[in-house]
Amino acid sequence: MRPRSRLALVALLAVCLVPSAGAGRALPVGVYGNAARFDRLTGQRTDSGLAFIGWDQGRTWGKPYDYFLATLGARPHIALKTERSGGTISTKAIALGQGDAHLIGLAQAISDSGKPVLLRPLGEMNNTLSPYCACRGGAANSTKWFRRAFQRIYIVMHGGTAAALSARLRALRMPGVSQDVPSNPYPQLSVVWNPLAVGEPPVQGNSFRDYFPGARFFDAYGNDYYDFGTYSFVRTTDLYKAYPSKPFVVPEWGLAVDDPAFVRAFAGFVRSHGRVKFIGFYNGRNGGRLDLAKKPRSLAAYRRYIVPLTR
Repeated sequence: MRPRSRLALVALLAVCLVPSAGAGRALPVGVYGNAARFDRLTGQRTDSGLAFIGWDQGRTWGKPYDYFLATLGARPHIALKTERSGGTISTKAIALGQGDAHLIGLAQAISDSGKPVLLRPLGEMNNTLSPYCACRGGAANSTKWFRRAFQRIYIVMHGGTAAALSARLRALRMPGVSQDVPSNPYPQLSVVWNPLAVGEPPVQGNSFRDYFPGARFFDAYGNDYYDFGTYSFVRTTDLYKAYPSKPFVVPEWGLAVDDPAFVRAFAGFVRSHGRVKFIGFYNGRNGGRLDLAKKPRSLAAYRRYIVPLTR
């Protein structure tokens, strides 16, 4: 692609995550699964593929960073996890700079790609299934260390000189960095804070507010939403209203049952909440539990209610 054309594409896609008013917006959409198959199935034009990347994946194991950035469409969506070869890295270790090589390598690759990127570090942190959930991860994965780890990820990934980054980190009682990091300003890079609207389990100390890193340390936020037989969009209201200056996204949504009413209700939520700037459907593997191809009534509802939101 010619440099001027590439810059125009970056600007067009990136601006969609800048808060704005007005109806009739074309909503950026993503999918987890075979995007080309999903587009044929639904008539959607997906611009964002999703990949889950473990710690140091792309640097010391697995396919390199640029593989993911090249294959995830015009707006790659990367969910950054703590699993790594030989175990997991704790949020305390991340906050103390022990995972910086991974962050700096990924920041460099994002800068080199020239694409607008959604980066979702440590998503669903208040879900007991996540190894960094404070309800199961021990002292090294407390809510305090999560907040600091997320702040560090945000600061390092957006880049700057070693001196400027170190000053910001030390002001937050964290070690500095030893090298400059390529600049990835918002909205070229959108760092998404992704709690569940209601903690799982819904116990004291596991609400989204317990993991809140501060509004200065995320560019957009939102929760995942699935229908495994029941749903209630009112559960999202508190989270949506909590940070009105920020764009709201739904990084993952999907359904395990053929429930067109859920699809219709989801579309209604998006239409009636103007700060929703991105939705990503979790289709999973072909023929799997969440595959929309196995749900004819929901597929018809998706075509009717969701696809028009994206055009």
